[in-house]
Amino acid sequence: MRRPWLLRLINIAVFILLEIASLHLLQNSGDLQRIWVARASNNFKGYVWGGTQQLRNFFALRSINRDLAGENALLQQEVFRLREQARNARLDTMRLHQAPGFSTVPAEVLKLSRNKQHNYLILNRGFEDGVQEKSGVVTPKGVVGIVDAVSAHHAFAISFQNSDISISARLGEEGGSGLLIWDGRSSNGALLKEIPLQYKFAPGDTVYTSGHSLLFPPDIPLGVAGKARVVNGSTNEIAVTLFQDFRSIRYVTVVHNNSFDEIEEFVQ
Repeated sequence: MRRPWLLRLINIAVFILLEIASLHLLQNSGDLQRIWVARASNNFKGYVWGGTQQLRNFFALRSINRDLAGENALLQQEVFRLREQARNARLDTMRLHQAPGFSTVPAEVLKLSRNKQHNYLILNRGFEDGVQEKSGVVTPKGVVGIVDAVSAHHAFAISFQNSDISISARLGEEGGSGLLIWDGRSSNGALLKEIPLQYKFAPGDTVYTSGHSLLFPPDIPLGVAGKARVVNGSTNEIAVTLFQDFRSIRYVTVVHNNSFDEIEEFVQ
């Protein structure tokens, strides 16, 4: 007894042979038929080749994705390395801003509060890096705060944007000195108080650190003077626009007066 599947296989083979023979006869029956057969054959070959190539490409995607993932990992490592180099280079440049009698330590701001009346900063340098309490925190654009507490590798600083801080500031190169405080509202606003009326100034004059404080070197540019109002008929209170916008602080310099303790002994 013949098996059904063997009979089907024989029928399919006979059908294919008959189709091939028919195409051969059609191709040899005339030029037009030969062109049709050649065109159909080329289209069939192209379809088969294209499908085969797509299948190869599909199975090659896993290998390609694996290679791309490896390249992306290497590129990401390079980005991290370049960022670290740029950060260290930026910190190194902060060492250039050193005044006579002051030691400096470059630092990065890890955390900065801005939405309170008693704001603060946390720096990534501590006493093992040379940071000391009662040090100033500055940038090339002005005063940022005062170091209040230090651990081995971090420092806590009271921000200038704090209602408890005032610094000694001077109008122009040789103008009057007074107390500069945060205006309590804006990210770059301050008030210069207790300027005697006899000292003349004009809006746009630069405000500097006076040098009368033990915490900050003199002549650090802080901002520009704006409108003024007379207080108690004897002094001016002047609005100041700070150069340093506290929304964009990242790198700072911690400055310490090397004679701080010695001078403090005289004061006591």
